[in-house]
Amino acid sequence: MLASTPSADVSINTDQNRFELRLNGDLVGIVGFYEVEPPAKRGRTHVVSFMHTVVTEDFGHQGLAAILVRRSLDSARSYGWKVKPVCTYVQRFVAANPEYADVVVPL
Repeated sequence: MLASTPSADVSINTDQNRFELRLNGDLVGIVGFYEVEPPAKRGRTHVVSFMHTVVTEDFGHQGLAAILVRRSLDSARSYGWKVKPVCTYVQRFVAANPEYADVVVPL
C-alpha cells in the first residue's frame, strides 16, 4: 500500500502522548511528544517536544514518516502549539520544509 492512498490516517492519542499513523486501521507509525509548557498558563504558548518518530519496519521506505511528521506539525499548528524538534528526523524534515518555521521553537 502506498502512503498516498486515502486510508493513511494521522490522529492524536493524548493518553499515549503521540500522534498515530494508521493504514486501513492498523497502527504503523507514531510521533511521540512530551509537554514542555502546559497550555495557556498566564498567556504562555503550549510547547511540546517531538521526541521520536517511528514507522514499523514492514512499512519503511514508503514516505510514511514524512506524511506522519507533516500531519503532526499541521495538527500542532491548528492547536496553537509550538514544537521543539528533539527527534533528528523531525529536525531534518523542518530544515527541508521551511513552511513549518512558524511552528518550531529552538531546542
